[in-house]
Amino acid sequence: MSISAAMVKELRERTGAGMMDCKNALVDTAGDIEKAIDELRTKGLAKAAKKAGRIASEGIVTSYIHGGGRIGVLVEVNCETDFVAKTDEFQQLVHDIAMQIAAAKPEYISRSEVQDSEIEREKNVLRAQALEEGKPEKIIEKMVEGRIEKYFKESCLMEQAFIKDPDKTIEQLILENVAKIGENIAVRRFARYEVGEGIEKEENDFVAEVMSQLK
Repeated sequence: MSISAAMVKELRERTGAGMMDCKNALVDTAGDIEKAIDELRTKGLAKAAKKAGRIASEGIVTSYIHGGGRIGVLVEVNCETDFVAKTDEFQQLVHDIAMQIAAAKPEYISRSEVQDSEIEREKNVLRAQALEEGKPEKIIEKMVEGRIEKYFKESCLMEQAFIKDPDKTIEQLILENVAKIGENIAVRRFARYEVGEGIEKEENDFVAEVMSQLK
């Protein structure tokens, strides 16, 4: 199939990839735009993963305040150069990550930060819950492993579903930006503060509140 300049232009506009990368992807997929997008994303994420070992010592610290000062977040996100740190794309990514932390209340950046003692404590609680529910002992360990995975997805920032696009995780969001920007990007640390945290009070749906502000 002949690949037209218009097809290459459309693919470039939709993906931000280079002209030759777009043309090659269209050739490989016989001109199917959607399949070409998938191929470019796959290759981009693979390249991004290779950049993960590079040192990211620049970046920015961003704050995000929600609900009239009821929730505050500070997050440091690193990249490789000061030039990239000043770009709109990088700063938007950091803002999105700060908003994610405000809405989804992660406790850790990744599961590697969770201590073995904490995981074992969580497993003991889950085992006790399963026994209380009357589950057969032979399936309890399998249930516990499944619930531990859910625990990681809820408490680890990198494994959480992105609030703006639940079909991707924060890790995938970052890898997509690594592929687009061309530098390693890493969340180094964050702090989340909530007024009255630790005091017994009525629970509110902060995810819904944050999302309502995006409309």
